[in-house]
Amino acid sequence: MLVADAVAVLTEWDAPDAEQEELRAHYLRHLAAHADGVWRECRPEHVTASALVVDDAGRVLLTLHRTVGRWLQLGGHCERGDTTLAGAALREATEESGLTGLAIDPAPMRLSRHELLAGGCAGAWHLDVQFLVRATSTSYVVSSESEDLAWFATDALPEDLDDSVRQLIASCTASGAA
Repeated sequence: MLVADAVAVLTEWDAPDAEQEELRAHYLRHLAAHADGVWRECRPEHVTASALVVDDAGRVLLTLHRTVGRWLQLGGHCERGDTTLAGAALREATEESGLTGLAIDPAPMRLSRHELLAGGCAGAWHLDVQFLVRATSTSYVVSSESEDLAWFATDALPEDLDDSVRQLIASCTASGAA
């Protein structure tokens, strides 16, 4: 069910530029070739789902990821109970932040293909589908996956922010979502 949803979401999504279109086509080829393409066991690549959480003031919630050691958006691996990519991203955002009442835009914002250099997935590639999530509450709880969580204004981001996250935030800001 999750693979079918991923294929439908990516097929229907209008990529904003040629680079994103290339990634979209790559993700679809991956899913066509790998029935297990959404699970972390799939190598050398697997689909993941992440969430850029934005509050009413236009700030973004970022995690100082315990394994990666950099500031990232919330999100991660799909789990067997997930039935949609958006649902996986929302579950991850809720688990990693403790925030309730989150609302997700079901259409992806961006795609990001990146190699994992640390942890249990080292050497694998994440085919990340990135969603926008709106928070009405700003009181979070730091999970075991994080060293820290913090709200950042989009013009005052941490220096050690991953470049893919900078691109995601820039897309969000350009679209007026943040």
